[in-house]
Amino acid sequence: MTLSPDELVYFRLGPFPISATLVFTWVVMLVLVVTSWALTRRLRTSGALPYGQHMLEGLVAFLLDEIEGVTQHDPRPYLPFVGTLFLFILTSNVLGVVPGFQQPTGSLTTTAALAIAVFLAVPVYAVGRVGLARYLQSYLEPTPLMLPFTLIGEVTRTLSLAVRLFGNVMSGSVIAAILLSIAPLFFPVVMQAFGLLIGVLQAYIFAVLAIVYIASAATVSDERLRKAGATAPTDTLAEGGDT
Repeated sequence: MTLSPDELVYFRLGPFPISATLVFTWVVMLVLVVTSWALTRRLRTSGALPYGQHMLEGLVAFLLDEIEGVTQHDPRPYLPFVGTLFLFILTSNVLGVVPGFQQPTGSLTTTAALAIAVFLAVPVYAVGRVGLARYLQSYLEPTPLMLPFTLIGEVTRTLSLAVRLFGNVMSGSVIAAILLSIAPLFFPVVMQAFGLLIGVLQAYIFAVLAIVYIASAATVSDERLRKAGATAPTDTLAEGGDT
């Protein structure tokens, strides 16, 4: 039994090992590309809509509602990034029920990469909303002494995202393998169904946490600077004008 698809190395390209993580990551991407092409090649705006278009529009509407509910802003700028995270994790976890499929999300390298993507997206979206100067200044509010703690919080938040997804996916695979050795007929079916449910929930939780982190960065920046401006001397504010 392997704990991570990183342990399965199929071949090497020079010094680079081609592991199951990399191979099945490309499989997931291929599935997403082919499915997207199949669902969008016959889109209609009138008449009887294809069943696939109904599913696609329902998924997009669901994601837009979730994003808007968290951010309280126009959700469309966040949809490509958050939707990609959700669909990749969801597809990877759901395909885990296919015999022989190695879930990329069962690798810490994959979950770390996804968490780093969220880590980089947080300042990008925040800067786009409040500006670079305001975002950087928010790290020094309410006092510059908070800078180390704020930076530590950013790093630990990224680590928790990666470890949470990796731990849940890996633990499900390990439990299923143990039950398979104990009762090879009944328990694996139950655990596969349970694992499928957990995989869908993990995709949803990861996407929601990404939305929360991205939205809170700009919101906290605005609130910190607003409070700092409210406590500043009146003459200083008059000289500086509106920010």
